Amino acid sequence: MPDNDDAPLLARLQRLAHGLPGVETGTSYGTPALKVGGKLFVRIKDAGTLVLMAPLDEKERLIEMAPEIYYETDHYRSWPALLVRAAAIDDAQLRQRLVDAWTAKAPAKIRKQRD
Repeated sequence: MPDNDDAPLLARLQRLAHGLPGVETGTSYGTPALKVGGKLFVRIKDAGTLVLMAPLDEKERLIEMAPEIYYETDHYRSWPALLVRAAAIDDAQLRQRLVDAWTAKAPAKIRKQRD
């Protein structure tokens, strides 16, 4: 269960992920997360930060394009996960990032349900 600080951000993620087949709310590293087919595609790191799964080349492109939104720490270097400043990203862009992460992680059978 999310703590009260995470509840608004989790609600935002759930709203923006609505309509993506197979999305489950769970936890990852003790924080609220969205998964598909049991695979993590986004989690709340803290009340202001998301950990979003992204291929390394996409991660580098996003950080370069919008460092005020996307970043990484040494812990996430060389790992296909991107840190996102939740307050700095608008719903349209966050929805697109969620769709991209979902698409990368969803099993083919579940992805076909979206078509």
